Amino acid sequence: MAFFKRGILVVLCCAMPLALLGVSADSLASNTRISVSNADGHPLSNAVVEVYFPRTDSPNTTVKRISQRDAAFHPNVLAVPVNSQVAFPNEDITRHHVYSFSPAKTFDLNLYLQETPPPVMFDQAGVVVLGCNIHDHMQAFIVVSDAPFFALTDSTGQVTLPSLPAGQHQVKVWHKGLHDSHQRWWEGQIESSQHLSVPLELNATPQPPQEPSPLQQRFQEAT
Repeated sequence: MAFFKRGILVVLCCAMPLALLGVSADSLASNTRISVSNADGHPLSNAVVEVYFPRTDSPNTTVKRISQRDAAFHPNVLAVPVNSQVAFPNEDITRHHVYSFSPAKTFDLNLYLQETPPPVMFDQAGVVVLGCNIHDHMQAFIVVSDAPFFALTDSTGQVTLPSLPAGQHQVKVWHKGLHDSHQRWWEGQIESSQHLSVPLELNATPQPPQEPSPLQQRFQEAT
């Protein structure tokens, strides 16, 4: 609405329904974020955030990779949808023996050097803890998710969500420091347009740096 007052065009802005502006409530929720921090308020990266809501697109189940490099797993945390395959290429000059005894997936990749064993299928939701029989200090995690949306928090401890339907939605958050079993999750709810902050009590015993045993040292020198 506009009118002239003393030669000046005055424009009045009135409230209009979002639908008339071509903006939906869901699109406004596209900047909805979940922030994850420790009890002291410091942001936590590599936390896995799951959000449950109706979604029709298919998950990306292309083959993922966790490499062994410099006697460490890269990445340290990987999140994949159910029915994904993960390859474990060895980029070191020493052998590795990757295994897991986790309920979500038990497997064993016997000693191998600079070759890649066939990918492993992860067909059950849960947290899979990886180890190496040759290097005890090596540890990594695969979070196999059945959630419609999941993501890792970035260096600021945040995840940006897609547009959510109106209402409340279940949220689950996992971090490797939550519990020694590595199977514990934080659970809560989020509104479709809410910014949710999740403080986590990290109770897992920090993994101390370990020197290789004499047997491991001899094995590494021999390879």
